[in-house]
Amino acid sequence: MENFFLDNEDLLFQLEHMDLERIVQLYEDDYSEAAKYPFAPKDYADARDNYKRVIEIAGQIAAEYMAPFAPEVDETGVKLVDGEVTMAAPTVKAWEMLAKAELTGMTFARKNGGLNIPLTVLSMVGEIMSRADASFLNLGLQQDIGDTLERFGSEEQIARIVPILASGAQGSAMILTEPDAGSDLQAVTLRATQKEDGSWVLNGVKRFITNGCGRIGLVLARSEDRDGARGLSMFLYERGKETRIRRVEEKLGIHGSPTCEMQFNNAPAELVGERGRGLTKYTMWLMNSARLSVASQGVGIGEAAYREAEKYARERCQFGLPIIKMPAVYEMLAEMRIAVEAGRSLLYETARVVDLKEGLERISEHHPEKAAELKGDIKKYVRYAAFFTPIAKMYNSEMANKVAYDAIQIHGGTGFMKDFNVERHYRDARITNIYEGTTQLQVVAAIGGVMAGTALAVIDEYAAEDWNGCSADLLKTMEKGRDTLDKSILQVKEMGGQDVLDFHARRLVEMATDLVMAWLLLRDARHSPRKMRIAETFIEKMQVRIKGHAEYIASEGAFFMKNYKEILQLGE
Repeated sequence: MENFFLDNEDLLFQLEHMDLERIVQLYEDDYSEAAKYPFAPKDYADARDNYKRVIEIAGQIAAEYMAPFAPEVDETGVKLVDGEVTMAAPTVKAWEMLAKAELTGMTFARKNGGLNIPLTVLSMVGEIMSRADASFLNLGLQQDIGDTLERFGSEEQIARIVPILASGAQGSAMILTEPDAGSDLQAVTLRATQKEDGSWVLNGVKRFITNGCGRIGLVLARSEDRDGARGLSMFLYERGKETRIRRVEEKLGIHGSPTCEMQFNNAPAELVGERGRGLTKYTMWLMNSARLSVASQGVGIGEAAYREAEKYARERCQFGLPIIKMPAVYEMLAEMRIAVEAGRSLLYETARVVDLKEGLERISEHHPEKAAELKGDIKKYVRYAAFFTPIAKMYNSEMANKVAYDAIQIHGGTGFMKDFNVERHYRDARITNIYEGTTQLQVVAAIGGVMAGTALAVIDEYAAEDWNGCSADLLKTMEKGRDTLDKSILQVKEMGGQDVLDFHARRLVEMATDLVMAWLLLRDARHSPRKMRIAETFIEKMQVRIKGHAEYIASEGAFFMKNYKEILQLGE
């Protein structure tokens, strides 16, 4: 029986060698629920066994109920009839199978109907689902909405809503974007008005809302008579007749996912948390969770596209031999494979860091007597999560686009036709470096950590591990790359000015990301000779990229900075 977990050698490798012990201990609060819930783990080994079983079930559902029907879902898309959205039948069936397997609320607390699964494991399931059908976004949305409510909602809201989400009985949506407020969420204008009895109503339009047809949503709305972020609050709403789905978008890709335009007409809503904290606290937390989901989506699409290209290259013969034996093709395929595995290592390291942050904060909140003891670790992992999350989203979304692009190239003209899956993977990949914050915004989110020393601290932490047995030449290359990044950071600081920092930010972030992934691949190589070949090849090309970025930074981009206004006819 086909299974998208068991057939993935690298995913199995990642789970086998991932250190989750502290994460499990934090999430399970020293296994305090083992006596209360029959499926709660009693120790670390039991927890790992549970996680593997969950991922395996997800892998079977993905292979049997999603991947074979993905072309049909892509062709059918979604329909808006009499104000209600109808999804493709296989999408509905896949959701029903997940609900039946009790996997629609994996990360929620057990008391709310969930499995208390860490984000690391959820990211693996997200990768598997995205490999099968990248348009299947409901699962990630469900976790994001429920997790946000568990973190910031009232006890009544949590008890009433999260079990519904856990059961899969209702879909959910993150309702942020507006026609004139895309990435700039401070410009949100949808109005939340408090009535005399203390209740709230919403009025306005939201656009590009993934799964906006879901019955439960978290809405960012302007509740205060002030501009900017501090005038915004977060609201929980349950869709009724006061909210109209005006249209579903016709999109380039992810056709199975409904993207809705919504009109709110005095729609009843409930305040979540405090007034004025909707963007600065709750939405930023929610979006960081969503960005991790998109990173897993990117890895899933990259895996799917690579597999299609590799299979085709082995079967397709030209000039008397399979094209996989031609240097122009096998170099592309090898680089695709390395890119996917590097992105996967970065994804699960990011998820591990975020899990540590969330677990530590959870214990600190539930056990105030431990707060002082945990304060240092919490501060560290808050900084690390703020650095890792945007670079994982940036790298893996860009990687998915490049791997899907090259997969079509390997197929040649046939890859341009709908007869082959790579055409769909290419279209589906394109949204990943746009939604939940474009790549350019991920650079903005990550550059602070690079300039403040967080990136170098992470790199130095890896370098301080025991590398006995690792090639001295590789370690010297890594040290040189680290020094080059440090020097480039200092050069940008010395140049001064926000314009200079903004101009070179992506180069610095890409240099830091390359070094992080190189260390992660070397860590993997401790357990596998094949992984060492991956690491060696990645590092060989990485040093060229880092050198190129550093030399351009040293040149101060003189010609570009002097000429770009004239090139673009911007005037003074």
